[in-house]
Amino acid sequence: MAHDVCDDHDHGPRQPPVRSPEAVERAVRLFRALGDEARLRTLDLLIAGEACVSELAASTGERVSTVSHRLRLLRSEGLVTRRREGRHIYYALADRHVLELVENALVHATEEPQAEPADPDDED
Repeated sequence: MAHDVCDDHDHGPRQPPVRSPEAVERAVRLFRALGDEARLRTLDLLIAGEACVSELAASTGERVSTVSHRLRLLRSEGLVTRRREGRHIYYALADRHVLELVENALVHATEEPQAEPADPDDED
């Protein structure tokens, strides 16, 4: 099986991104939080606007305690915020970045995969 390997002189220098290890680790935690179907569905519900725990539980058919636990995790990762109004706590997406991240992931997931042209040099 032959693989083409680039030599150092084949390309110009590539500068690594200037990101702190802490920022990369936080991004990993964000993707882990998004990687659970129930959490992603909850975030998708919040795209329409803020909602209290009981509204979200009714929308998903789950127990309030289950949804509340999920929201606590999403809040700890900075994906949702909350505000209290009387006896109700309302949750919302934390910011525009979260909205765009969730929307982009779901839109991308609905696209048809683009088939790459076959490479005659590839051997399986």
